[in-house]
Amino acid sequence: MARKKRTAAKHAAHAGRVRGHKVGAPPGTLAAHPDSPAGTITVFAYDSEQLTELDAPNLEAVPDLLGQSSVVWLNINGLGDADLIRRVGEIFGLHPLALEDVLNVGQRSKVEAYDDHLYVVTRLPLSEREPPTEQVSLFLGKNYVVTFQERPGDCLDPIRERIRQARPRLRANGPDYLTYAILDAVLDAYFPWLASLADRLEVLEDEVLAEADPGVIGSLHAIKREIGEVRRVIFPMRETFNSLMNDETGLVKPATRVYLRDCQDHVFLAMERADGLRDLDSGLRDLHLTLVSHRMNEVMKVLTIIATIFIPLSFLVGLYGMNFDTSSKWNMPELSLSWGYPAVLAVMGLAAGGMLLYFRRRGWL
Repeated sequence: MARKKRTAAKHAAHAGRVRGHKVGAPPGTLAAHPDSPAGTITVFAYDSEQLTELDAPNLEAVPDLLGQSSVVWLNINGLGDADLIRRVGEIFGLHPLALEDVLNVGQRSKVEAYDDHLYVVTRLPLSEREPPTEQVSLFLGKNYVVTFQERPGDCLDPIRERIRQARPRLRANGPDYLTYAILDAVLDAYFPWLASLADRLEVLEDEVLAEADPGVIGSLHAIKREIGEVRRVIFPMRETFNSLMNDETGLVKPATRVYLRDCQDHVFLAMERADGLRDLDSGLRDLHLTLVSHRMNEVMKVLTIIATIFIPLSFLVGLYGMNFDTSSKWNMPELSLSWGYPAVLAVMGLAAGGMLLYFRRRGWL
């Protein structure tokens, strides 16, 4: 009962994360979930020559940066402030329906095109958290990229360092290349997760072959759920990169599409690894059940042999334990013989030995 209550509470919490606004609210309604952390802002405004980095800036300075820099990357960690998200949307001209999806976390990976910007959703893997992924919303415009994350902490620090170090490929290209770099970093974060699952399966494989531990099935089932989560998240990314490669708004330049095609190849590679791990997990579960059944059969075989050996012995004991009158010549005269008891023991020993010899010759022992 307690387990059912915890499961129901978990499902209720997840449902609350997926939809933060009330049923029947008009389209474009922004309602932050009460459990979401308040948003913190970082801004990178750069071109090939200069960089402006702001931590927790005043949003009033953002329009000036849009007019001065080739690329403005504004990142918000935390979705607990709906007013902040609304103001960012007004500054960049983001569509209200897209902003609504920013707060309605739980979206699958997708690309939506609007008049002057693209809205991209992807999911970032988390380490040892529940749920195992978080939604990352990205807006790509003519000279800006706006990203929204559910909470602080991500895999994008290498990109920030490349911007600070004035790496020419990133600093000289536009916001479409920054979008590619962000999506590529998110996608690459799944490979360590897959490697960790492979290591855990390797350990469980040794445990399966060593002994029939009942806890192995639970561990294999948990890994199966994680593999299913990876596949569920990665599978839609194929269409995401395909949509960006075939973008008709002109926001994604032909030079960037080559890199997006490489990301699409990485998606296929991740899917192949996930499918391989899923097959390995299923094979280990089948192997575990087979070994358990085999060990049970071995135990039953030994017990059956022991019982079979004792059947004639029990017959002899029962026969000579009926205590008939020995005065009659028809009533077990062996009971009155002085060597009757050793004779019966000898017959019982020969019967047991003969049966063991027969079982060995038949290969049952």
